[in-house]
Amino acid sequence: MTVRRALCFLSLGLVLVVPQQGDAHPQCLDYKPPFQPPEPLLFCKEYAKFGCCDLDRDNQISQRFYQIMDYFDHTGFMACGKFIRSILCQECSPYAAHLYDAEDANTPMRQLPGLCGNYCEDFWLHCRYTLSLLINNNETYAIEEDRSKFCKYLELKDPEYCYPNVLSNAELNANLGDVKADPQGCIQLCLEEAANGLRNPVAMVHANDGTHRFFVAEQLGYVWTYLANGSRIDRPFLNLTRAVLTSPWAGDERGFLCIALHPRFTKVKKAYVYYSVSVKKQEKIRISEFLVSDSDMNMLDHSSERTLLEVDEPASNHNGGQLLFGLDGYLYIFIGDGGRAGDPFGKFGNSQNKSALLGKVLRIDVDNNDYGAPYSIPPDNPFVGETDARPEIYAYGVRNMWRCSVDRGDALGAQGRGRMLCGDVGQNKYEEVDLIEKGGNYGWRAKEGFSCYDKKLCSNSSLNDILPIFAYPHKIGKSVTGGYVYRGCQMPNLNGLYIFGDFMSGRLMSLKENPESGKWSYKEICMGADKTCSFPKLINSYYKYIISFGEDEAGELYFLATGAASATARAGVVYKIVDPSRRAPPGKCNFKPNPVTVKGKLIHFSPKEEYVINKKPSTTAIPKPKPTKASATPRPRAPQTTVRPSTAQPLRATPRPRPPSLTTPRPAYWTTPAKTTGRPGKRGRGKPRRKGERRGRPRAGTARLVSADGRRDRGRVEVFARGEWGTVCDDLFNIQAAAVVCRQMGFPVALRVAKRAELGPGGVGVRILLDDVECDGNERTLLHCKHPKLGKNNCSHDEDVGVVCGHYERAAE
Repeated sequence: MTVRRALCFLSLGLVLVVPQQGDAHPQCLDYKPPFQPPEPLLFCKEYAKFGCCDLDRDNQISQRFYQIMDYFDHTGFMACGKFIRSILCQECSPYAAHLYDAEDANTPMRQLPGLCGNYCEDFWLHCRYTLSLLINNNETYAIEEDRSKFCKYLELKDPEYCYPNVLSNAELNANLGDVKADPQGCIQLCLEEAANGLRNPVAMVHANDGTHRFFVAEQLGYVWTYLANGSRIDRPFLNLTRAVLTSPWAGDERGFLCIALHPRFTKVKKAYVYYSVSVKKQEKIRISEFLVSDSDMNMLDHSSERTLLEVDEPASNHNGGQLLFGLDGYLYIFIGDGGRAGDPFGKFGNSQNKSALLGKVLRIDVDNNDYGAPYSIPPDNPFVGETDARPEIYAYGVRNMWRCSVDRGDALGAQGRGRMLCGDVGQNKYEEVDLIEKGGNYGWRAKEGFSCYDKKLCSNSSLNDILPIFAYPHKIGKSVTGGYVYRGCQMPNLNGLYIFGDFMSGRLMSLKENPESGKWSYKEICMGADKTCSFPKLINSYYKYIISFGEDEAGELYFLATGAASATARAGVVYKIVDPSRRAPPGKCNFKPNPVTVKGKLIHFSPKEEYVINKKPSTTAIPKPKPTKASATPRPRAPQTTVRPSTAQPLRATPRPRPPSLTTPRPAYWTTPAKTTGRPGKRGRGKPRRKGERRGRPRAGTARLVSADGRRDRGRVEVFARGEWGTVCDDLFNIQAAAVVCRQMGFPVALRVAKRAELGPGGVGVRILLDDVECDGNERTLLHCKHPKLGKNNCSHDEDVGVVCGHYERAAE
């Protein structure tokens, strides 16, 4: 697969799946989702089930409340205590970030939560002199007597989110803390970029050795080591590029397809790989074993390769490509049916033929194999002793299973532990997800999904096949990528959710089992809107072609996707799946990785996608009050031993020495913008140039679109070379070449090529610089594409090419 049969129909254009719109979301002052406190809160009890405070923070707020209330006698305590308590406790509200205007790191965070207008006026009328105690700032004296300025300082203009309206808003509080879904029921999740620049990343595994390393395999034959902090080691864990059979063609399913580490990797330092080879012009699948290098824990000993199994491949597609260890310690191998269409081999096809290994799930024992056969047969394999049946077979009747996983099981009750789920790529109509059972027949080629494919075989009463837990038609997607049941710690809402995808359509999908009926319900997954995903490091778009899924050592879930389905295109990204609606309580999911000895250099991770939080702010800073001019002598505040309520006079606090600062500190991630001097945009003498900043003319190969109406997304293509701008002739210029130009202009998609100077010819004095341009779609500029000598052409400006770019794969007009 990469990669499966579907790829042969793909363009190499980069396609981003974009977010769907959604409502605003709960968020804490640390920019993270709210959570359920592990212990009940004793002070801010209204947020004991779901909010932004644990018991420690609740105790700190309680202490601050009583420190402030020490300034009041009993009457003042009864009159103002409810205001002060409510205001302080909004730090624990699930909507704390909005109340404190902390959703945008580019604007100062409020010192107090935003109040609704009526509530603010009530607060001013009865307890306005407590404001200076709440924020520990004497400058507020200037506004305490002016109700308009007082409430301008405290009021939040959003009537839905201001306090206390936010508590009574039925829409905001409906299903609070549950995973979010749009009106169509699509679950809204976000992503975190974990790795990029990969060439068709086909597999991600972890060592399960406490280091929290993970390993990513590329179709070319490289496997890279990533540390827990996201850094990559510059030397590959494994390099099989000389042995692996693949090509740069979009659609080539051959290559390095999987890696699995021994389940007792800390003691049995072995790795197992699945890749395509050519032996005397015969294409084969090879399963090999490697040892970890004695001198480097982050590298396999390339000389230690031992071939466990080779299987002839009659065609170049349907190679299968999954290795994994079950909880029983045995190695499971998932092999495709041999390729072509309809499993045409023999009377019943390879998949129903138990004397062939193609179209099967195999199970072998690779322990204690150092001095004998490369593997042994588990004694309880279902077809041991059956005439003409291969003893390695564990299940059969599979077409081309692509990506399988073992459920870790629920952390509390261990429900689901050990079950194996696979995506099986369909033929013409259906894709399916299967639960693997010992001795099971999964129906291919008799059945595809729930429907008959070969009617004669389908009517055979001895078929006795196991039906999928879920199948979907090709209007939803045409090439399933199996996933994982989420069992991590950080996203409690996702526990038990099987998350998978489709390579062709780019859909992310989920299944949830009803434990009573055993039925699985389906929900699509979509990207949350900008506001939903406005958390640190989160993004809400991804490259469309979903190749694989993976888990890290802690059980958090990832998927691997690419924007150009070629084994040589560095368009692959690893995305971590994030639920923005609820997180685990602070500290629950912390871990300390075991040390890793690194030989070589570390390449620190640099994300390429723009974080949602860095996009244009959706909220603005609350205007700071302008204090009135104060006289040289401060206004005297009459000392009082008793604070009495009065309709004419608000409550005043006893003027004791001010306590040390008790206000909530601003988060460490927020900093006041540095003051700048001089003219904006100027670097200043002697200062280094910023990355990407150039003096003088553009780089060679820079492209621009020239249009009469000034539109950025379309126009005549001009390229900069040899110190001048020139046009490009439309001969051989196709959508792949347009994709190169559009990517330079900041658009992920090329919608169409406009030929015959449709978008305007070049003017007098503008040369034709390029002709007969041929691109694969992955080049940096048109100058990197195949083309004759610069300036050499046999065309006129009547053949100047133009392009139309966009963000979506749809018509431009």
